[in-house]
Amino acid sequence: MNWKTVFAVLLALVFGVGVLMKIALRTPQAPAHQVFINGNVLTMDANNTVAEALSTKGELIEAVGSTDEIMALVGNETEVIDLRGRTLLPGFIDAHGHFPGSGLRVVAADLNSPPIGTNKTMAEVMAALKGQAKKAAPGEWVSGFGYDDTLLAEQRHPTRAELDDVSMEHPVVAMHVSGHMLVANSMALEQVGISASTPNPEGGVIGRRPDSQEPNGLLEETARMTVMRQMQDISLVDTYRLMKAAANEYSAMGVTTAQSGGVSARLATGLSWFSKLGVIPQRLVVFPFAEEFGETLLNGEYNPEDYSGDKLIMGPVKIVADGSIQGFTGYLSAPYYTAYKGDANYRGYPSVPREKLFEQVKGLHKAGYQMAIHGNGDQSVEDILDAFEAAQEAHPVDDPRMILIHAQMARQDQIARMRELGVTPSFFTAHTWYWGDRHRDIFMGPERAAVMSPSQWALDYGVRFSSHLDTPVTPMSPLQAVWSQVHRITYGGDVLGPEQRIGVMDALRAVTIDAAWQIFQEDNRGSLEPGKYADIIVLSGSPLDDALAMRDLVVERTLIGGATVYQKY
Repeated sequence: MNWKTVFAVLLALVFGVGVLMKIALRTPQAPAHQVFINGNVLTMDANNTVAEALSTKGELIEAVGSTDEIMALVGNETEVIDLRGRTLLPGFIDAHGHFPGSGLRVVAADLNSPPIGTNKTMAEVMAALKGQAKKAAPGEWVSGFGYDDTLLAEQRHPTRAELDDVSMEHPVVAMHVSGHMLVANSMALEQVGISASTPNPEGGVIGRRPDSQEPNGLLEETARMTVMRQMQDISLVDTYRLMKAAANEYSAMGVTTAQSGGVSARLATGLSWFSKLGVIPQRLVVFPFAEEFGETLLNGEYNPEDYSGDKLIMGPVKIVADGSIQGFTGYLSAPYYTAYKGDANYRGYPSVPREKLFEQVKGLHKAGYQMAIHGNGDQSVEDILDAFEAAQEAHPVDDPRMILIHAQMARQDQIARMRELGVTPSFFTAHTWYWGDRHRDIFMGPERAAVMSPSQWALDYGVRFSSHLDTPVTPMSPLQAVWSQVHRITYGGDVLGPEQRIGVMDALRAVTIDAAWQIFQEDNRGSLEPGKYADIIVLSGSPLDDALAMRDLVVERTLIGGATVYQKY
């Protein structure tokens, strides 16, 4: 590298740091004192207290009470906000998602079908990818996200040949809506070294052409990971654009704590820096991915403080034990309702074999880590509970709060076991809206689909739980998650499993205080109580007034640590 190149690189770095510093200097600041009066304050405290007013000092809540009580605290410098009957809530907590994944729209094509997107045919999916390819320089990766084979008119995945037709000058990738599989073109497969001689990796499947070992482009579960790592290698500018877009969306939706569930050390470092520079106003909870961090978690090399900051904490270690029900990779105890590829006995498969899962869970538990383990199918849930029970017997922990992510097809007996083992599920309850009809008709059948995401069973057994959206799998809309837990209405208009519906306050707790409790943060966020962070949202109305219309309410203002980071009007 000659001196001119070195100078150019240094100049770019200095310029980049300068730009980021300017961004940081524009970070909103909290007023010294502000009060909110004449409102409907849903505190989400232990008693679900409803008050009229609230006072903040700096980044903390000072007091909650009646309008008269709070007005008595007002001084000459106090900012007074008259809510005029609107609702004040704790900021929503993203219990499980993949921040900044929703920002993919700025660097990738949106391939979603209704109700999320507009693509209904394979031709429309290919057109969206071709449009993305026109924006890219030769050799750059071209990607799209969110296609759903069961919602396209052709009822199938894209093919390698179709993606070759999009471009032979770019590696081209179409990511499935589940996030658990993708289709790659010939150039992408070549760049990651996947060929006819490549065996299926443990916990994954390389799709093959009929009567051949030649890859057809479809990569399931662990088979997709080499492609995913290549796709994540984007420029600093695109990384900034992606993170800023996601942060702005979360702010507008009232999310004050975001989660990045299952990250590499590289992504954790990037999130840490962008958080410290103020690009991301949300508090972040980052789950290190066990496979990505590997032995560093057990040999002493991993130090959460290397990534942590004022607004970022490294949370539970994540393991992915199976796949996705709508991708036919979730691991079930009984076969799928519709035979997969003609196999009436097909039950899916684990991403981590049972013996290896026991070993991983025991090692991490012994090392003192809280864990968050992804399990959709009931057989996967069974393996997870068995592995955790063995780990607890060997190394007892009084309050482990092991998070079972999704627990989508958890049976009633498994919910009861969770209570005994100190396991807490995080339900992907919006599945009833986005995929409920197809779970009933294609994947699970009427009986099993009726008890997916069984929130009422959790209440019956005293199992504390959270609710999430798995964004970018579905859009970030916490009120949709609440609405789905309360109503369980499908996109087709049917009620799926009415016996698993829960009340509005319980569903609101699942995206506020119970989500905070799940990650051991209930003492500083999740409810509107003195001494906690002033992470607050103002809603246009109350979810308690009209439960059916609650998801149409508008977030009018979002405050994080007392500072307004979003205001609609």
